[in-house]
Amino acid sequence: MINRRGKIKMETVYIAGGCLWGVQHFFDTVPGVQMTEAGRANGTTSSLDGPYDGYAECVKVVYDEKNTSISELMAHLFEIIDPYSLNKQGVDVGKKYRTGLYSTDPRHLEEARAFINGREDRDKIMLEVLPLTNYVRSAEEHQHHLERHPEDCSYCHIPDAVLNRYRNQ
Repeated sequence: MINRRGKIKMETVYIAGGCLWGVQHFFDTVPGVQMTEAGRANGTTSSLDGPYDGYAECVKVVYDEKNTSISELMAHLFEIIDPYSLNKQGVDVGKKYRTGLYSTDPRHLEEARAFINGREDRDKIMLEVLPLTNYVRSAEEHQHHLERHPEDCSYCHIPDAVLNRYRNQ
């Protein structure tokens, strides 16, 4: 979208795909993605402290819709997750590791649902598509963690060849 001043308006979605370190590392290099930030989606508090509040680990993805789309971002997400797994990706188990796409823009949610509904395996997919009701930025130590600590890539559920698929393009 272009705003009234003729400048490109970036779009934002929140993508959950298990442990946020790998998801952020992957989406940092996906074509059309301009910026990522590690965080928590749809918890009930705005604090990083305290007991688990229902959040999903997620990555805030800011993208230029002239260069990518929700459908393309969904296809990329499906490269790095097991879409049939409920509350689990790799060795990470629990509700906070569920998969999903969240947004404040109903158009994004409609396009994500259409992507899933267009798949033959749609009835097996465990990915939630919901309005974003709350977002909390993760602590600085979690921002671009694998970029700063590549030795931790071995903990990631995403195979290295996939994790770095778009790095040298």
